[in-house]
Amino acid sequence: MNTITLKSLVGKRVHFIGIGGAGMSGLARIALSHSISVSGSDAKDSSVVKALQALGATIATTHSTQNVDGADLVVYSTAIAKSNPEMIRSQELSLPMLTRASALSILMSESKSIAVAGTHGKTTTSSMLAVALQACGADPSFAIGGTITASGSNAHRGTGEIFVAEADESDGSFVEYHPFAAIITNVEHDHVDFFATPESVFDAFGDFVSSIHSDGFLTYCHDDAGAKALALKTTNCALVSYGTSDNCDLTLDSIELEAMGSRARAIWRGKVVGHIELQVPGHHNLLNAAAVLATGLNLGFSPIELLTGLSIFRGTGRRFELKGTVHGVRVIDDYGHHPTEIEVTLTAARRFAGQGRLIVIFQPHRFSRTQAFYKEFARTLDLADRAIVLEVYAASEKPIAGVTSKMITDAMDHGEYIPNFVEVTDSVVDLAQPQDVIITLGAGDVSSLAPIIVEGLSRRFG
Repeated sequence: MNTITLKSLVGKRVHFIGIGGAGMSGLARIALSHSISVSGSDAKDSSVVKALQALGATIATTHSTQNVDGADLVVYSTAIAKSNPEMIRSQELSLPMLTRASALSILMSESKSIAVAGTHGKTTTSSMLAVALQACGADPSFAIGGTITASGSNAHRGTGEIFVAEADESDGSFVEYHPFAAIITNVEHDHVDFFATPESVFDAFGDFVSSIHSDGFLTYCHDDAGAKALALKTTNCALVSYGTSDNCDLTLDSIELEAMGSRARAIWRGKVVGHIELQVPGHHNLLNAAAVLATGLNLGFSPIELLTGLSIFRGTGRRFELKGTVHGVRVIDDYGHHPTEIEVTLTAARRFAGQGRLIVIFQPHRFSRTQAFYKEFARTLDLADRAIVLEVYAASEKPIAGVTSKMITDAMDHGEYIPNFVEVTDSVVDLAQPQDVIITLGAGDVSSLAPIIVEGLSRRFG
């Protein structure tokens, strides 16, 4: 295979290493819809793997050299180690190999692509955009790093011309997308294993914005210092701003924040176009919705239909997701793993808790992030009435000498370091009282505790 195009892949076999991941599984799903033969491998079986198998993918739940044999192209995540046997075998066979970002850029090459980027909020914003455009009858394709609650899917091949893609900045590969338009929700230092300084993150976002089509546009959050600074340096495409300032293209005012919802008036270039009414909580989600509304309006869609789409959006998996309510105790699961994300999540959770207590179980994600932000984690977790910190979830990192979760709890006023999952769940189940909110927080496997806690509460109060 020479130049790889979407048409050239039809009828060929594409092998995905790590196919069960949030991003990779979405690409596999869309590839199958284009009559591309899909094979893949993952370290374990899962509901995602089973769903792809039901659609026709051939998937092994171990990594082995033989899995690659017969493939025409290999797609891999940058999280896959170079020592992975399938990576080594692919190179031995001289197979064409693409990063996940490169593969996505090919899948959306024949569409009008909109890439949603930002240190925080990109999964929710891209999900909101997909749902809002569906309400407009546009039937967009989408590939998102989380499951849209209403559809139960993270990817879809639509009949419309628009392709919504979540643009992950974690490894800098989002510069390969070359979208027609983009949204940037915020720019802040994260992924310290890849970006050594805040400046390097800003530069990567700058490269991403430079890849936007000259006849396209960038929608950015005027309220965020990083995104605003980026827009000031952008000259290659049109700019659309949103936020709470009067000089934004899309301005929010009359903001009302409720326990499990939010509302604001939307003003588009000086004219009131209606009210954003959300079923998801938090000021940050109103800003995410403003990004969607501004983008949709700039594309020429109806404000009424866009607002209708936003009003029926019910969230995405692991984003302030209510897992169960037992005897007045609410159990929430959330993906937040950066201090800024944790602060907005706990602020929303505090409002949701009302007169009840806020009990948090947090699992730090990566040793490098823990080392860089342990003081900020300590400050934000102290917003809870009780905060239990699990041991660091390593992801693909090797341990860093001296870096443990105790760095966080030692810097807290009332933090508890309990690394044992069973001890943690037993503790919060015994402690819980009606009206309390228990939230499992982090990007690792802490989410597995939420259903166990719900089950434990059912036994206790049953």
